[in-house]
Amino acid sequence: MKEMHPIILFDGVCNFCNGIVKFVIRQDHKKVFRFAALQSKAGLALAERFELPGSIETFILIEDGKVYQKSTAALRLYNQLSWYWKWTQLFWIVPRFLRDAVYDLFARNRYRWFGKSEECMIPTPDLMSRFI
Repeated sequence: MKEMHPIILFDGVCNFCNGIVKFVIRQDHKKVFRFAALQSKAGLALAERFELPGSIETFILIEDGKVYQKSTAALRLYNQLSWYWKWTQLFWIVPRFLRDAVYDLFARNRYRWFGKSEECMIPTPDLMSRFI
């Protein structure tokens, strides 16, 4: 089944991850992306549907029925934002194993560097339609 909108699955208690979601919402002027915390009912259902590992150590983008993770997900996301984010596509020249190594280092330390919330972010009523 093809998704109508790309879906971003994120760690709902990670302060950095929530900041990225807020950033994408501000930059996504065409309102293309939909969001689900990995800990939410919708996030868990999508993880099961796409047979994703139980770990929340990765950023996940579901686009056209395909799952992208880590740096590949991020680069695909940035490619769909406004023109002034297209410079990020230069990182495709970096081999994935190097991009993902940097990603993994950051993911392992995100709680220490940015903190962790006790509960998932609750979207405001005007943003509720963007969350599944």
